[in-house]
Amino acid sequence: MKQERKMHFQEGRRAQQQLESGFKQLENSKRKFERDCREAEKAAQNAERLDQDINATKADVEKAKQQAHLRSHMAEESKNEYAAQLQRFNRDQAHFYFSQMPQIFDKLQDMDERRATHLGAGYGLLSEAELQVLPIITKCLEGMKVAAAAVDSKNDSQVLIELHKSGFARPGDVEFEDFSQPMNRAPSDSSLGTPSDGRPELRGPARSRAKRWPFGKKNKTVVTEDFSHLPPEQQRKRLQQQLEERNRELQKEVDQREALKKMKDVYEKTPQMGDPASLEPQIAETLNNIERLKLEVQKYEAWLAEAESRVLSNRGDSLSRHTRPPDPPASAPPDSSSSSNSGSQENKESSEEPPLEEGQDTPIYTEFDEDFEEESASPIGHCVAIYQFEGSSEGTISMAEGEDLSLMEEDKGDGWTRVRRKQGGEGYVPTSYLRVTLN
Repeated sequence: MKQERKMHFQEGRRAQQQLESGFKQLENSKRKFERDCREAEKAAQNAERLDQDINATKADVEKAKQQAHLRSHMAEESKNEYAAQLQRFNRDQAHFYFSQMPQIFDKLQDMDERRATHLGAGYGLLSEAELQVLPIITKCLEGMKVAAAAVDSKNDSQVLIELHKSGFARPGDVEFEDFSQPMNRAPSDSSLGTPSDGRPELRGPARSRAKRWPFGKKNKTVVTEDFSHLPPEQQRKRLQQQLEERNRELQKEVDQREALKKMKDVYEKTPQMGDPASLEPQIAETLNNIERLKLEVQKYEAWLAEAESRVLSNRGDSLSRHTRPPDPPASAPPDSSSSSNSGSQENKESSEEPPLEEGQDTPIYTEFDEDFEEESASPIGHCVAIYQFEGSSEGTISMAEGEDLSLMEEDKGDGWTRVRRKQGGEGYVPTSYLRVTLN
């Protein structure tokens, strides 16, 4: 109908342009007739003046009369052309106002009446659909009302506690440290109280200075290689990261060994390209690295199996639907270098620290406090969604590609980041889907 309306308006503009063109031709013929009449009158006056002049020759008089006759003939032709143009314009103008424009307006009126008919039918279908949906909406609202009345906050709190409890024992009493006893002097001034094994002696204040509060900020502590100091769920994730990193390193060493073997074969077949014996130390080194990494993979697999069994034992079947968002899909875009680098660096730092000694007094709360840290009122940064994500699991949130989000909590190594949308709503999204900027 929009195209039809546009076509009718174009038809009306063409008719109007034709009428305007005829009026311009009429004005031109009118001005030409007026000009020729003045010229003819002027030529007639000039011939009459020469005819009465006794000094004028007969040739001049005859020439002036011929010129007046010619001008009179031209004026007569202009008059006929002007009369014909005027008659044609009046006919076109009557056709425009009495025939063309009424037809165009009739077509526009018919089109608008058809549009009103279609709109009426559409509103009828809309109202019918709404009437069919109303019982479903009413049923949904009744179900929501029943569900709201069935909320059991105490039971929900117990479910959440059972899901996230660490399983650690409460810390014991802090022992009294007696500073009134005389200090043990070192045998020399240069030793500065260093024991014979070369490690500095831990004094009382340095050993007991770590916080023991579950809601503290970023307690620093010595970690174990199997991450047994962490809650079961966090331990499983860290072990999984370490295992994946070892497998990548192992594959890299295997590929390097294969490349060295191929290079050695080339050197043996073509001695002028290089000495095959020069590659033996590198091949031996890659073999040692492969054996070492295989042992580490086996070790981390055993620890991971034990951690997973501990996680499953802590979770009941009834709590399985309350888990955190699942791992990202296998088809996730590969733009996760920042998060993987940060995770591997964190794991490397933790693996380089010495293991806990037997009976050492260390605080039991490590990264446990981060999971239960109070939510900050303001964001710690902002981020932009690189890819679209549909948050279908509980605890996740959907985002569109290119959407600006507020960063509420950084990735803790599990591949998920908590964000807040500008139009409201807060939840977890994959870290690899974001470009993060901290405040």
